[in-house]
Amino acid sequence: MKMIRAIIRPERIEHTVDDLDEAGFVALTKIDVIGRGKQKGIHQDNISYDELPKRLIMLVVEDESVDQAIDVITESAFTGNFGDGKIFVSPVEKNLYSKN
Repeated sequence: MKMIRAIIRPERIEHTVDDLDEAGFVALTKIDVIGRGKQKGIHQDNISYDELPKRLIMLVVEDESVDQAIDVITESAFTGNFGDGKIFVSPVEKNLYSKN
């Protein structure tokens, strides 16, 4: 099993969650986060935003479903602009709570 953590733009969260649901990935967690990427925020005129609101989606999937889940997230969250986000995949050694 793998845990997928995807940091995406807030305005893409519902579209991404809906697409994951349609693809069969119904169990997930959404968290409001704040951060910045390589650009160190956004700088417009005399205003600087060092940290920006983002959303974090976490889901655990079977090993054979990782690529499909990543494809759904990538296609759903993509805007083509800086700040579209990052996806991290980590192994899950134990699932202690779920009985399924």
